[in-house]
Amino acid sequence: MTSKIRIGTVGLGLMGSSIATCILAAGHAVTSLIKEIETADEARVRILGYLRQLEQEGLLIDTPETIIERLTITDDVSLLSNHTVVIESITENIDEKKSLYQRLETVLSPTAIIGSNTSAIPVSVLQSGLKHPERLLGIHWAEPAHITRFMEVICGKDSDLTYAYEIVALAESWGKEPSLLKKDIRGFITNRIMYAMLRESFNLVENGYATIEDVDRSLRNDLGYWITFAGPFRFMDLTGIPAYLTVMKDLFPELSNSTETPKLMEDLVASGAKGVQNAQGFYPYTPESAKDWEEKFIDFSYDIRKLAQKHTPTSSEDAQ
Repeated sequence: MTSKIRIGTVGLGLMGSSIATCILAAGHAVTSLIKEIETADEARVRILGYLRQLEQEGLLIDTPETIIERLTITDDVSLLSNHTVVIESITENIDEKKSLYQRLETVLSPTAIIGSNTSAIPVSVLQSGLKHPERLLGIHWAEPAHITRFMEVICGKDSDLTYAYEIVALAESWGKEPSLLKKDIRGFITNRIMYAMLRESFNLVENGYATIEDVDRSLRNDLGYWITFAGPFRFMDLTGIPAYLTVMKDLFPELSNSTETPKLMEDLVASGAKGVQNAQGFYPYTPESAKDWEEKFIDFSYDIRKLAQKHTPTSSEDAQ
């Protein structure tokens, strides 16, 4: 499975284009299925731009112009018929995803793996009604997919673990450090933990304990200091386990457990804010400063990738 097989993808929006870039850069040929063929040129230009970014960072072996020739963009699902892995990255809508999988099942081999780039929908929900639910897996990428090393591979209740292990091995050949979830749970690992953090962040701001800037500053300079080196369990090992139990007993009862979405978030979205995408967010932006923050984020992502490459623990190192 780690040989340079042709990989199928579905969807070439921002995330889909980034995923295709990652797979192309790893040496595979890619067939990308899109809904509107007239958007193909725009997607190809975007992917070529991502490849040129990777080249500038010294992360490519071939030239972007050579690599882009391995990309086929089509609106004909039958062109995926001989593919053993197809990764979907379309809108986060259950009905649209399931409709796509049913189309794919008309052309794919029964043993071809279908991966869904979902960030919240339980894989078991997506599997229901399929002829071969055992070959559907969640494959959760981080943005930008062609730079970050993150990936979660998620099994639904009907998934065959053999397929999951094949995707883990394939992802490692792409330069990822995948985590495997053998049981399905909404939000998976990082989103469950991140949204718990976001809920408490809103709780602190909305109840007047701290400003948005204060919350960001504290997390950036504490959590941001160690999280790229160690996860929470390793960090507790490094800093002394017993103290954490003491704090847990006092703090857990006082943490927010609200099931309501934050009013601040509701109001901001209702106002039309999309963040740096339209220069409206939690912070004030001009069009220029929004673009500058986007560029800083990309540069930071490359820096983190290079830092991680200096010491990438193997599974055995993680366990020791």
